[in-house]
Amino acid sequence: MKNALIVWGGWDGHEPKQCADLFAAKLAARGFQVDVANTLDAFNDAARLSRLSLIVPIWTGGTLTNDQTKNVLGAVSAGVGLAGFHGGMCDAFRSNIDWQWMTGGQFLAHPDNIKEYTINIVNKTDPITAGIADFKVRSEQYYMLVDPRNEVLATTTHQSVSAPWTNGVVMPFVWKKVHGQGRVFYSAMGHVCSEFTSHPSQLEITLRGMSWAAR
Repeated sequence: MKNALIVWGGWDGHEPKQCADLFAAKLAARGFQVDVANTLDAFNDAARLSRLSLIVPIWTGGTLTNDQTKNVLGAVSAGVGLAGFHGGMCDAFRSNIDWQWMTGGQFLAHPDNIKEYTINIVNKTDPITAGIADFKVRSEQYYMLVDPRNEVLATTTHQSVSAPWTNGVVMPFVWKKVHGQGRVFYSAMGHVCSEFTSHPSQLEITLRGMSWAAR
């Protein structure tokens, strides 16, 4: 059986506990044994991390110690999967460039805050996105720095009043990559937990991405 560790906390505005509860149940329904922790101390035990199939961080902001960074990067580099969404993974530990190198992106802004926009599926044959059509969401539209090595699965095109110089920019929004021997998945969707139940395609992509990343 695949085993996953969800670590939640950080800024409450992203509803980390609610998201952790949702994905713990959804991953269990897909055959995972799931452990949930609400402290970064969960990253202190390198041996435990090395035995996992998947790590799911849901932690906006915060700071990792050098040892915690080394332990997570070491586990992923050796083959443990990493998967997450929105600020819980790519607006986590902002000063930690090793984390950003591993995850493949870093949040910069969300012009106009909550608004409706379209998710465009650009890889229609990948198992994570196959059979899913373009769809609209109402959320924050992240503007990010991204790793050119990312294998982009879905994008969104920016259009805003507050940052018109970004209009027309096609932003990678869902991607997968490898880091060492580990698989990494990220979706920029998921500002609050209710978005996953409001947008079934968003939830399905995220769950498929987590399953893909797990070794």
